[in-house]
Amino acid sequence: MELKERLELIKINTQEIVTEEDLKKLLKKKKKPVAYIGIAPTGPFHIGYLLQFTKLWQLQQAGVKCIVLLADIHASLDELKAPWKKAKLLADYTGQCVKLALPWKEEPEIVRGSSFEFDRKYVEDTLRLSSMITIKRATRAAREVCRMAKPRVSELLYPIMQSIDQEALDVDISLAGIENRHAYMLGREYLKKLGYKSRVEIYTPLITGLKGPGVKMSSSKPETLIRVHDPEDKIKRRISGAYCPLGEIRDNPLLQICKYILFKDKKSTITVKRPKKYGGDVHFYSYEDLENTFKEGKLHPTDLKNTVADELVSMLKPVRDYFSKNKSILKKLGPNFYS
Repeated sequence: MELKERLELIKINTQEIVTEEDLKKLLKKKKKPVAYIGIAPTGPFHIGYLLQFTKLWQLQQAGVKCIVLLADIHASLDELKAPWKKAKLLADYTGQCVKLALPWKEEPEIVRGSSFEFDRKYVEDTLRLSSMITIKRATRAAREVCRMAKPRVSELLYPIMQSIDQEALDVDISLAGIENRHAYMLGREYLKKLGYKSRVEIYTPLITGLKGPGVKMSSSKPETLIRVHDPEDKIKRRISGAYCPLGEIRDNPLLQICKYILFKDKKSTITVKRPKKYGGDVHFYSYEDLENTFKEGKLHPTDLKNTVADELVSMLKPVRDYFSKNKSILKKLGPNFYS
């Protein structure tokens, strides 16, 4: 794949790249650079995460080696969202979801934070960096990634450890949702003070919750999301009740699912199945074509909902099949995972 084609694929559906020039230099310099994404295993793996992991899949197609950090220690630092005794089980579950939810060319390397974050060098670097950063600066970096309801010291360590993770994993590219920007910009500013290089940062947007504008996908609000292991009938029910006014493009979660998840590459197509009396089947070979058709009122919300539901049901079948055979895993994790 030529440099221009690799760049175009990497830039698809990104909100910001810091910086594009650095990315171009990296791709010229390294035939196979290394990118990572960190996920704190704190709750059900839902379709909101698929945006970032689809981006990681695209990076893999562009010739980038991919690492997934299961940040189990981070998950416990954030108001004990993952109790220490439960962290391993949550990480096992999340790792399976990552492996099965996308058609990887080869499975990304999966690393647990607990496998290296207690190493002497890592702890030393974390403490050195924490001695350079003010509470105000650390709070600003942590606010978007931690709950911070009653701020704890551990939550301030969270973004500092995110910075050190990049060096410990020896990555060239850090991939994250835009809510992580403050945390990674902290690393961009301070890693060089420890004598380490800055990374290229790629930020993705967020998918609106299924209930529409102003609502994030949140495990505390099950109606806003779909878990990747949800049964077929639940996926269809959630999509059926999703926000999707006729012709409305802005903050439409179903169109965002199409754009960021279903149209993975130039080969992706979506077929809307309709009776002949309603126009018959229609094939879409690009997201732009789908969006324009919906915007013009030529595609009914019900048809879009049925299509998105069918696509997700098909895409997530490997995850659903695995956990239907391993229901004990979900039961051990609690009702948020299977009810």
